[in-house]
Amino acid sequence: MATALPRRIKFAFIVQALVASLVLAMGVAAVELGVHRALVGDRLEDEAAATWAQLARDPDAHLPHNSRMRTVFVPAGGDPARVPESLRGYTPGTHVPIWGGPAVLVDRRSQGTLFLEFDPSLSDRAILWTGGLSLLLALLVTYLSAWLTYRISKRMVTPVSWLANVVAHWDPRAPNAAALAPGNLPLDSGTEVRRLAHALRGLAARVADAVERERLFTRDASHELRTPLTVIRFAADILAGDPELPTRSHRAVGRIQRAGHDMQAVIDAFMILARDIEMDAESERFDLHEVVDPEVESVRPLLEGKAVELVVTDRGPPPVDAPRRVLTLMVGHLLTNAVRFTERGRVEVVLDRDRIEIHDTGVGMSEETLAKAFDPFYRADRDSGDGMGIGLAVVRRLGERMGWPVELHSRPGEGTVATIRLRG
Repeated sequence: MATALPRRIKFAFIVQALVASLVLAMGVAAVELGVHRALVGDRLEDEAAATWAQLARDPDAHLPHNSRMRTVFVPAGGDPARVPESLRGYTPGTHVPIWGGPAVLVDRRSQGTLFLEFDPSLSDRAILWTGGLSLLLALLVTYLSAWLTYRISKRMVTPVSWLANVVAHWDPRAPNAAALAPGNLPLDSGTEVRRLAHALRGLAARVADAVERERLFTRDASHELRTPLTVIRFAADILAGDPELPTRSHRAVGRIQRAGHDMQAVIDAFMILARDIEMDAESERFDLHEVVDPEVESVRPLLEGKAVELVVTDRGPPPVDAPRRVLTLMVGHLLTNAVRFTERGRVEVVLDRDRIEIHDTGVGMSEETLAKAFDPFYRADRDSGDGMGIGLAVVRRLGERMGWPVELHSRPGEGTVATIRLRG
């Protein structure tokens, strides 16, 4: 990325030089041909005028004939056989070839027909050398000016390229504003580059402050919520274990337990996201069953009273190097949703080589619901009272952080397939 702009500039100058070379070559060739035709044509016309004047003075005069010029005159009514065979096919007028070969002039008058054949090879070589040297000089000047212009342009663009390279290597969560300090800028940096670097330093500082405030708020809020939530869950567990608790109250306590479980998972997710810079350092190598099997057992109580089969299918997944807690939260959220919205049929967790799939035969989702499923606080069934509408949003955010895309495929009445694609 850092060299993209200089490379494009170099390519532009190379193309410009090639186009200029082609235009110059074509222009010089056109001029040479024009000069060639003009010079040879004028020479033939001058020779023809001089020959007619000589014949007017002395009809028997000796006509010019040498290694470069041959003159043939056939008087009116004369024998056409006197015309050499090489000249017989020419019509009256001046015939100058594009390049090479003799030039011929045929001038027919009342006195007779005059044939002039001229070998222009000497003038052709002179024109060729003159044009070639002119073209060479023009190309040298063009290439030199293009090279000098490129060097100046590259020198002007280098600070911008350097700036782009520094910004490209920034960590979006912790941009290194110190790299753009005035003392680190290239010596050729102009006013515009220095202003841009100053603006980027300010932006980086504001981004770092905002990220830090969000992290601290999430961490502190999670810690503050954890203590009362622990009390609520502990009290709910005690109530659930009371054999004298009425049936109606037992159902209410069950909802409190489920809500506490969901809230605990959300708080844990927020804690992980608040420490996302340290997340990679928590990676470890583990088998997927070590994550999936405990989550499967933790949701089995939610299936009490439902005709739902919960199974795990192993397709030979390899061990994973990742933060175990992140994958646990993601699988737990998706599995809880599958169990909660499935009243009969089957919930299956498939462990494949590059993914985890959770199939259910629950209520499914319409296209409209599916399009908003990952939106924070969105709930398709607001009357159910279960969940807070942020579980899937947290799952997607965790997946994006880890490079594990999360996908949902669903049809109303047929169920849902949730997929976590694991990175290699």
